[in-house]
Amino acid sequence: FIVRNELFDQAKSFTEEALTSSFPSGLERQQAVQRAKNAVSSAFANSTDAERNQLHTFQDLLDDL
Repeated sequence: FIVRNELFDQAKSFTEEALTSSFPSGLERQQAVQRAKNAVSSAFANSTDAERNQLHTFQDLLDDL
């Protein structure tokens, strides 16, 4: 029985979107980055240690944008 961490999946998805998408404006990029950062933050509470390590990586990548 595998429990999926939907908040982690969402954080991963939003981070990938912020990193790889082309945005017509800087504002849209900022909004995508903020959405991803919020998702990463929300995912921490219910994540495993391994997921938390990945979330830290996501946060670092987003901070570099």
